[in-house]
Amino acid sequence: MLNYLYYISVNSKLKNKLKEPGIIFIPTYNESENIEKLYNEICSLNHGCDLLFLDDNSPDGSGKIIDSLVEDNKNVYVIHRKQKSGIGSAHQDALRWAYERKYKTFISMDCDFTHSPALIPKFIQFSENYDVVLGSRFIEKDSLMGWNGYRKFLTYLGHFFTKFLLGIPYDATGAFRLYDLEKIPIALFKKVNSKSYSFFFESLFILQKNAFRIKEFPIALPARTYGTSKMKRSDVIKSFLLMCHLFLKSIFNHKYYIVK
Repeated sequence: MLNYLYYISVNSKLKNKLKEPGIIFIPTYNESENIEKLYNEICSLNHGCDLLFLDDNSPDGSGKIIDSLVEDNKNVYVIHRKQKSGIGSAHQDALRWAYERKYKTFISMDCDFTHSPALIPKFIQFSENYDVVLGSRFIEKDSLMGWNGYRKFLTYLGHFFTKFLLGIPYDATGAFRLYDLEKIPIALFKKVNSKSYSFFFESLFILQKNAFRIKEFPIALPARTYGTSKMKRSDVIKSFLLMCHLFLKSIFNHKYYIVK
């Protein structure tokens, strides 16, 4: 276990996770105004999943708000990290946490309400026949209502490169996803090296290479409702360089990404 992780949970005795195998993962950084709102909306769905937050020592007190939820609710857990260490590494840490506790279903979503909690049951429904379920911004028109031109351009540019450079026909850069952990071995995610936003297309690239069943359905993502976006230009540059690396490696060592 990474040494900068520590766990807070008032509940010393975990429930039988095989009976309630779903976990919803929500990474946070300066999301104090969203956490309780999102938690209440998710809980109103009666989906039976547990919730896992991961906070990177947010200076706005997000961690304390989550700790309060953990103290009051047996189905809420939190990972605290000492510093901001990348969204990709956050997903890796959360996936490792879920595998260790024998969860079968892992749903990830953002905390800023660009991902609607009302769609969670649809992810669960599709998971009956698929190993990976994705919310896609590219199936229907006007899925990015309210987004500024620059952010739309970057989003569509990323989709263009993942589609034509990496051969991924899906929305490869979105975080609203479901993984069937019973079908997907943890060894596959260990193949993913990115600790940043590139985690999303790198993981999907490897999942596709291993012939997992992937389903996407249309979702609409409004402009971030609360707070501000955290993606930097450096993330865009690093993502493009990684795409080139994946493309070249898949040509010269096409078996590298295959998990036996």
